[in-house]
Amino acid sequence: MEKTVKIGIIGCGGIANGKHMPSLKKLKNVEMVAFCDIIAERAEAAKVKYGTPDAKVYTDYRELLKDESIEVVHVCTPNRSHSFITVDSLEAGKHVMCEKPMAINSEEAKKMIDAANRTGKKLSIGYQSRQRADSKYMKMEADQGTFGDIYFAKAHAIRRRAVPTWGVFLNEYEQGGGPLIDIGTHALDLTLWIMNNYKPKYCVGTTYHALNGQTNQGNAWGNWDPEKFTVEDCAFGFVVMENGATIILESSWALNTTEVREAMTTVCGTLAGGRQLPGEAVEINGIRNNLQYTMQPNLKAAGAAFYDGASGGSMSDLDMAQWINAVVNDTDPCVLPEQAYCVTRILEGIYQSAKTGSIYYFN
Repeated sequence: MEKTVKIGIIGCGGIANGKHMPSLKKLKNVEMVAFCDIIAERAEAAKVKYGTPDAKVYTDYRELLKDESIEVVHVCTPNRSHSFITVDSLEAGKHVMCEKPMAINSEEAKKMIDAANRTGKKLSIGYQSRQRADSKYMKMEADQGTFGDIYFAKAHAIRRRAVPTWGVFLNEYEQGGGPLIDIGTHALDLTLWIMNNYKPKYCVGTTYHALNGQTNQGNAWGNWDPEKFTVEDCAFGFVVMENGATIILESSWALNTTEVREAMTTVCGTLAGGRQLPGEAVEINGIRNNLQYTMQPNLKAAGAAFYDGASGGSMSDLDMAQWINAVVNDTDPCVLPEQAYCVTRILEGIYQSAKTGSIYYFN
């Protein structure tokens, strides 16, 4: 990883500052040479904190894309603009890391895949939860056949009272939805990835606006404005895959429950089961010598690196490292666009089912 990769950041808000730019800054072979935001002050601040001395600042992303020295673009804008900015970036000859979710619907997501295939450029989506130690361990056990055939799973994205009150999270037009598309997307991605199953058959979904009009809120990030809370406060889906496997997806920003689990999965197979627990822990259960057992591996112990050139660090650090590694060495990134497209299809199906009150069929 000696080659220097020059990166342009499109969207310098919360997710860029909280994940992308700090982790990219830690990579010795990365230079952030351009920053774009519709609010110029955000781009200027990002340049000062993360950029090279001669980094450029833009308010129009199309001007940034004209810089031929930029090899990689990170799209960190609201969900509605993911697709067209990504397509334009790919067409401009850039590799693209787009923040999750891939797009607000499957039609827009398909445009991104088509552009990547047409241009031969790499496209990946920011599902950094795959890089947690518990996620990688679950995936390893699944790939080794520990669980057998996984036929039932739960995707967990439950917050008790943690509604994001900043940015455009509560704006349905900009985001395309609430907790289902925001955090449910992480839990579903983990579940499909560990199952290695990307062929949905049909789904049924429900969404609720049960608590978003309340003023007695007890919210972790301060009170939300009920007038601006236009997305669902929780959503649930029942998904049946083509091979008969069942997935239950649960998501909430606000729900009267103490069973809080976010970006985690539970899987049940013909040979064993497994689940992710708070604190980046894993529990495996099964039968051995005709007796039931449960096992929790010590994930704090040192282990082998899961890809060349990166070990240790936060999940965001690891995610950015594997992505740049894929660009430099011309290998596949951890998250393939076709996988993220399936996540978007299922989320769209759940929303459509909730809207119509009917089963949503994928084919």
